[in-house]
Amino acid sequence: MGSVSDPAILAQQANDLTFDDVWEEISWRGLVQVSTDPTDLRELLAGEPITFYCGFDPTAPSLHLGNLVQLLLMRRLQLAGHHPLGLVGGSTGLIGDPRPTAERTLNTKDVVAQWVGYLQAQVSRFLSGEGDNAVTLVNNLDWTAPLSAIDFLRDIGKYYRVGTMLKKDAVSARLNSDAGISYTEFSYQVLQGMDFLELYRSHGCVLQTGGSDQWGNLTSGTDLIHKAEGESVHAIGTPLITNSDGTKFGKSEGNAVWLDPTLTSPYAFYQFWLNTDDADVISRLKVFTFLTRAEIEELEAAVATEPFKRLAQRTLAVAVTGLVHGRAATEAAIQAAHALFGQGDLADLDEATLEAALRELPNTTTAPHATVVQLLVDTGLTASLSEARRAISQGGVYLNNVKVSDEAETIENAVLPGGVAVLRRGKKTLAGVFVQ
Repeated sequence: MGSVSDPAILAQQANDLTFDDVWEEISWRGLVQVSTDPTDLRELLAGEPITFYCGFDPTAPSLHLGNLVQLLLMRRLQLAGHHPLGLVGGSTGLIGDPRPTAERTLNTKDVVAQWVGYLQAQVSRFLSGEGDNAVTLVNNLDWTAPLSAIDFLRDIGKYYRVGTMLKKDAVSARLNSDAGISYTEFSYQVLQGMDFLELYRSHGCVLQTGGSDQWGNLTSGTDLIHKAEGESVHAIGTPLITNSDGTKFGKSEGNAVWLDPTLTSPYAFYQFWLNTDDADVISRLKVFTFLTRAEIEELEAAVATEPFKRLAQRTLAVAVTGLVHGRAATEAAIQAAHALFGQGDLADLDEATLEAALRELPNTTTAPHATVVQLLVDTGLTASLSEARRAISQGGVYLNNVKVSDEAETIENAVLPGGVAVLRRGKKTLAGVFVQ
């Protein structure tokens, strides 16, 4: 499993980062929601190359949109000359950080180990493995597995105060819920803090990045290093990517946009970005693309003066889909979108792309002899058979972009390769038909 990032896109340095402007750059892009001392961070990132890390827990077989924020922040810091450590949590993934509402379902060790491999492959596709600051992949199971419970409590646990741990947002939210919190998840912040300490000692790592909702876990590491080593290190918390109604995107909320094409198809991925609200598109361009400030400001002006052209959304969709899935998959997604609405030949589409596109639409599975009238009802394009007949008589029904004129017409002779067909009512209302 894994996404297939476009090396040519990853290699570009369109934003022309330098050691002198990296803090200003990531701040302008809205990537800093919260941080340790900004003045110190600006100086740190403008100086000699540093080592930094971000952690990803294998609590699913793929990374998602929220993780992409971190990967692209890491890429920007790497382009500025800093050395990234990509941590995939073979041990923390066995526990999972506390969710706001309930305990996680614990996965087996074999499943977690398999997912570690999937996530490591995804992380490595977004960060360069070449040069003096090539990405280094690490797994926290390597230093936690040999540690006994007694050693863990004596060497690490002694630095933690329960009162402080209880004040962490994730913990306090759970304590105030009906579900409560187990000692297992309560201890997660200690494990993440130990990761930062280990990477500080073994790699000289002085910066951790993560989502702002992880701030309590990020500062667990900075506090631990200060107590255990007497040194100050840093953390950056990025903003959460949310729906227009303020809800978070992520697997915990059941609405994740996955980076793995088998979980979120390139077509669905492209459509997600294409449907970005005007109010959000500029901030998305800043976070998720490597367009320059001048290019983004030009698109911002286009949103203000000609929003109906949706130039910013189309630019965003092409850029991010290309980055995650490659240019060929992006072109296939664009071609599919055009063909579905009668602007291209459906027969020219590859079967996998067309099927993925139809799965995103209202759809039904049927036998070859089914009538178009019945399929209009089965797919929800009309509410009744009489409405379906009326729509056909008015010339507003299309099967594979060909107008249907006969109420008795069946789908049998219109099935495309892969056993599918496209039903359309009017100009924009589509449905998919899967023929058995």
